[in-house]
Amino acid sequence: MTQILAITFPIYGAIALGYLVVSKGWFAQSDMRVLGKYVLNIALPALLFNAVASRQVADVFHPDYMAAYALGGVATIILSWLLFTLRGTDPQRRALGVMGSTCPNNAFIGFPIMLLAFPTQAEVILALNLLVENILLVPICLMLMESAGGKGEGTRLRQIGTILLNVLRMPMVIGLLLGLLVSMVQIPLPAPFMRLTGMLAASASALSLVVIGGSLVGLPLHGNRGLAAQITLTKLLLHPALVTLAVLVLTAAGWIALSPALHSAVILSAAMPMFGIYTVLAQKQGLEGAASLAMLVATTAAFVTLNALLYLLV
Repeated sequence: MTQILAITFPIYGAIALGYLVVSKGWFAQSDMRVLGKYVLNIALPALLFNAVASRQVADVFHPDYMAAYALGGVATIILSWLLFTLRGTDPQRRALGVMGSTCPNNAFIGFPIMLLAFPTQAEVILALNLLVENILLVPICLMLMESAGGKGEGTRLRQIGTILLNVLRMPMVIGLLLGLLVSMVQIPLPAPFMRLTGMLAASASALSLVVIGGSLVGLPLHGNRGLAAQITLTKLLLHPALVTLAVLVLTAAGWIALSPALHSAVILSAAMPMFGIYTVLAQKQGLEGAASLAMLVATTAAFVTLNALLYLLV
């Protein structure tokens, strides 16, 4: 158990530090937004570029991992949509629930955990997760949000194209795709440039956790408690359970063969609490209260669920 706490304590210690410095007024809430933009737009793109560009494509691209992660994620979207429908949830809250159940925070929380649990493969795991999430899971959830809010413009195909185009414009996706290009074409890059990207990448892990902690201060917690509880349970329990089922089914069918490290990593990746921009997206629907409450509870409760999974898997 000491080895497990050696992984999770630094993670939640950094989150607690972020909460402390903002709650004490040493940093303002606006400072966390600025630091978050730095992580999303500079540090993470550099990390992803450096991770992929410095490796062979065969060492980065793991279709078995992506298949299991994608199948489990899509199954979570479908089943959580049914569960929220059976609960009698209105379309907007149902879409919010599906997104919270399916979109994990692998950029800010998952990567630091993988860095401690699987140090040699953490960057590749992050790249694989973000590929599946940003190309498949997040666009589906955004489509559900837009449809529920009645804000979709044009044909459904046009809406999908707009969402995918916006995803491709994200700096971390650009960094990932540029890294893949360099890896495939084997473009030689100057050592000083790679040291620069490596230096920027090294700042992503700790700073992202401090940002998460600081962002939890002052969240509007007046939302629907029942909805927030269901979102938390489906995110922390249902999503990793369905990814585990996907791994077992695909492995039994002989379609995939994951190494022990990747087998554990894909399940842990699904067990992360929801991504950091969840409350921002919920504001567009006027549901930031429920989203904030769900994110606070899920981030806190994940300390227990992640420790349990690490004990079982690592």
